[in-house]
Amino acid sequence: MMRWYGSGMGPLGWLAMGLFWLILLGLIVWLVSRLLPGSTGGTTRSSGESALDILDRRLASGEIDLAAWQAARAALVAAQRDTR
Repeated sequence: MMRWYGSGMGPLGWLAMGLFWLILLGLIVWLVSRLLPGSTGGTTRSSGESALDILDRRLASGEIDLAAWQAARAALVAAQRDTR
């Protein structure tokens, strides 16, 4: 019987298809690992910076106003006092 599509895919074609799927799978795994929370791509705080230092920096940069700073600082100081 006559074959309509030739003799099929040769060894080079199978190799190319395998490489394509491996690269695609690797790309998907890399993308998912970068997008998940807790990955290293996000912003992290330095190990030497305390919560009060971060709060003071946010006030200085204008991210929060004085009332929010005072409320958050009081809560942080009270929480630190309770853990000791």
